[in-house]
Amino acid sequence: MSQLPKSFLEFKQLYGDVFNSYEALGNAARDSGPLSKKEVALVRLAIAAGAGLEGAVHAHCRRAIEAGLSAEEIRHAMILGVTTLGFPSMMANLSRVNDILNENKKSSSCCHS
Repeated sequence: MSQLPKSFLEFKQLYGDVFNSYEALGNAARDSGPLSKKEVALVRLAIAAGAGLEGAVHAHCRRAIEAGLSAEEIRHAMILGVTTLGFPSMMANLSRVNDILNENKKSSSCCHS
């Protein structure tokens, strides 16, 4: 799995109470409805993409992989944004998920002979 950003890790260390509260809010939102883990991951990734948040797209792509979504499913979700967000935004989001998918591919294949 890809490395978490240094700024994220520093924030978590320096402001643990804030981070823990934020994480608890996210967990409460996730647990408040009937969506599966994979569906939640896909929705959160799509929201990050729609908002144009590069770091959030990276983070939610990592979480989507952890939830069991395939690279093809993740890329398809980004391609679906073409009519809502426009071609340039869709391409930016596709590039963002490919950053993580390619990192993940390298890290999972680099040590297997």
